[in-house]
Amino acid sequence: MKAVRLHRYHERPAVEEVRDPEPTGPFDVVVRVGGAGLCRTDLHIVEGQWADRSNVPLPYTLGHENAGWVHAVGSAVEHLSPGDAVILHPLITCGFCRACRSGDDVHCEASRFPGIDTDGGMAELLHTSARSVVKLAPGVEPASVAALADAGLTAYHAVKKALPLLYPGSTCVVVGAGGLGHIGIQCLRAMSATRVVVLDANEEALALTREWGADETVVADGKHVDRVLELTDGHGAQVVLDFVGERGAERDSWAMTRRAGSDFVIGYGGTVQIPAIDVISTERNVIGNLVGSYNDLVELMALNAAGDVHMLTQTYPLDAVNDAMDDLDAGRLRGRGILVP
Repeated sequence: MKAVRLHRYHERPAVEEVRDPEPTGPFDVVVRVGGAGLCRTDLHIVEGQWADRSNVPLPYTLGHENAGWVHAVGSAVEHLSPGDAVILHPLITCGFCRACRSGDDVHCEASRFPGIDTDGGMAELLHTSARSVVKLAPGVEPASVAALADAGLTAYHAVKKALPLLYPGSTCVVVGAGGLGHIGIQCLRAMSATRVVVLDANEEALALTREWGADETVVADGKHVDRVLELTDGHGAQVVLDFVGERGAERDSWAMTRRAGSDFVIGYGGTVQIPAIDVISTERNVIGNLVGSYNDLVELMALNAAGDVHMLTQTYPLDAVNDAMDDLDAGRLRGRGILVP
């Protein structure tokens, strides 16, 4: 089969032929990939940012946002059949550790993460576990929802955690209107009565956010922090969802968070540097976010099936992976790039 393989850090991946995966365990599932999302994390992987965290031996196959059709199953899998349309939770989890038992399987003690520390789904076939598979609603095409497996899931997870803080009359600032941000806006609108203020440097992207549920938009032009403070009577927002996390956004997000407010760090690449006295004296919180649980994904897909959340996508053939990476890196993508084998 064809697969997008990373051979060396700081060099773009190549599309090449590799052996087809097969079920080897009773709960294994092999999925014929219908769409694999392209994430900024894939750029960070190529840059080597994950090298000392994933410890994955090179070469390996990229791709952690995957959907498709069941191709083959292990002997103990009874609830899935070849041909079922599915989306995949990004982690392969054990089901036995305390985190899994409590439904917090994103912190599974024995997890594997296709596309991060083992072969992923930028390929024609993907090996995963029955624990990771969510069936799609009838009529849903895998390529249209593939990126919900990470971009959507991560955004939903952050919004769900923030909901107790977002009472009617509160303000939530969404930093970044891209692949994650546009899902976060829709989740906020579907699940809360907060005022949604969206911040982005791209005015074209901002223009799209009104239809997703933004109440206010602010251009990131160097004066954006002051503008957000004006919109909140000088106090800042109860919650800031930072979907950028680099190039100064991590600094600005903290500055836009009010006393006792919460700065959710979702995007990354930069460094959060905050004097301890600022945390203590204002009782502000910094909250990390890493994808979401299997149940989070099921809930997100219910919102998608109801028409409350949809993914803006642009498709590319698998062989055009580096064109897609160029578009993402240059900011030309609106929503999420999807590789279709």
